[in-house]
Amino acid sequence: MRKPIMLFIVCFLMMIVLSGCWSRRELNDLAIAVGMGFDKTKDGVQVTVQIVNPGEVASKQGATGLTTPVSSFKTTSKTIFEALRKLTNQSPRKVYSSHLRVLVISEALAREGIMPILDGISRNHEMRADFYILVARNATAESILNTLTSIEKIPANKLFSTLEMSAKVWAPTVEVRLDTLVTDLQTEGKDPVLPGIVLKGDPRRGDEKSSINRIAATTILENSGLAVFKKDKLIGWLNEEDSKGYNYVTDNVVSTAGEISCPSGGIIALDVVRTKTKMRGDVVNDEPRISIDIFVEENVGEVQCKIDLMEPQTIAELEQIAEREVNNIIESVIQKVRKYKVDIFGFGDAIYRANPKYWSQHHQNWQELFLHLPVDVHTEVKIRRVGTVTDPLVQQAEE
Repeated sequence: MRKPIMLFIVCFLMMIVLSGCWSRRELNDLAIAVGMGFDKTKDGVQVTVQIVNPGEVASKQGATGLTTPVSSFKTTSKTIFEALRKLTNQSPRKVYSSHLRVLVISEALAREGIMPILDGISRNHEMRADFYILVARNATAESILNTLTSIEKIPANKLFSTLEMSAKVWAPTVEVRLDTLVTDLQTEGKDPVLPGIVLKGDPRRGDEKSSINRIAATTILENSGLAVFKKDKLIGWLNEEDSKGYNYVTDNVVSTAGEISCPSGGIIALDVVRTKTKMRGDVVNDEPRISIDIFVEENVGEVQCKIDLMEPQTIAELEQIAEREVNNIIESVIQKVRKYKVDIFGFGDAIYRANPKYWSQHHQNWQELFLHLPVDVHTEVKIRRVGTVTDPLVQQAEE
């Protein structure tokens, strides 16, 4: 008899401890933020938040078309934490940041330093670390977040998806999340980069629904190179080709496309389907050096010249041309980054892993050593497939 009573008491106590939703938040009381932006102001930092309008994006209920799919609110404060609370002066609901997709930082603010922003963001227990961080190039974060987009109703989702897709199939951009950025800032021998975003078209019409109610939108958002940082301050930009070279060095190329010159004139487009990069640091006679081995698999995507793709010697010649092209891209970006005097490739980290003793003795002078650091690049390209057409159509047409 005593055993069933004790079991009942234990179950009752467990129900008291485990039951209830003391920390629940009703959806009707929350403003779900999908995008957040920071701009420099005289009084501190302006925080812009992109909020979802549920009635316009809920497919079951059907959109009314009377309002935009998102709304934005902005306020200014000296701290991010205080600014998010001040937004309740404008928003009828508390801003909920757990579903944030993108965080946009203006170029002007990034040049002053992003560490204070990251501190306020990383301490927020509501924010997860799975959103992407971008820099608004020659624009404000507010203008980026206030631009409506086609196909994707929610602009923040568009920025998120475009960045992911571009990184997978084109390669001149990178996906940088909060934890990755914080790690790069805290790692000696590795400076961070962030993807850039530009506003093309008429920025004054970006927030109007009429701008996307046409075949070609009057205002669009487009990825634009990589922002180069020295510690937490923006100091320059990499163009599209240099950004692709950076991704080759750091083993971030999933797939991309490029063109090479034919031996007899004309061009051939190549589809990069697989890459693998191995970076090794070494210290020889008290001198550091870096070795980079890159393996690339490609398919022929398009031919605009006279060439016999069934000839093994021709394929071998094209592979050599492609190898030189990849080497040129990598050497170009390394020389450009040397001018910024920052190590975004992680060469210093590679030297540390190879020889911790040498690094402890010279890490304070790494910026100067980086300027003259020997970097040996070896690229191997293999062309696997030439497509379903054996002879170039250009050649057949001329014959």
